[in-house]
Amino acid sequence: MNQHLHFPKPFAHDHPPVISVNKLEDEQLSFGQRAADRIAEMVGSWRFIIIQSVLLIIWVILNITAYVQHWDPYPFILMNLVLSTQAAYTAPMIMMSQNRQAARDRLEAHNDYLINQKAEEEIRAMMEHLVAQDKALGEIYQHLQLMDAQLRANTASTTNQEGTA
Repeated sequence: MNQHLHFPKPFAHDHPPVISVNKLEDEQLSFGQRAADRIAEMVGSWRFIIIQSVLLIIWVILNITAYVQHWDPYPFILMNLVLSTQAAYTAPMIMMSQNRQAARDRLEAHNDYLINQKAEEEIRAMMEHLVAQDKALGEIYQHLQLMDAQLRANTASTTNQEGTA
């Protein structure tokens, strides 16, 4: 073990802390973006579908049976107008929410990429340390074998000298 063991310098963690993209993005939402998300959340739920279906069934029943004055007789043109107006406003809001979600997904993907780069750098540093430790352990093992062989040789020569004396 004549050569000096070499270990790499300790890894410097000089990267900024990991940022929650969701928290950051939520803090920067405008009123319109929040409204679009809320509407997309409501319209895209079973609760909305069930409530709207019940209201449409009541609308149809009341206009067919004439229990109340016919405000929208068959073929329910007013109901179609209301549903078309609802669709005309909700569809763009849902698309705005989806576009914003796609932008958020791109941000998260980029953030994941940066984190993966940091992890790769740290893994590479750990591997360098492990390789250096393997070399050091190999040299230490060889040195111990050499010392053991010398000790056995010394013990054998001492035993032979005592046996001949």
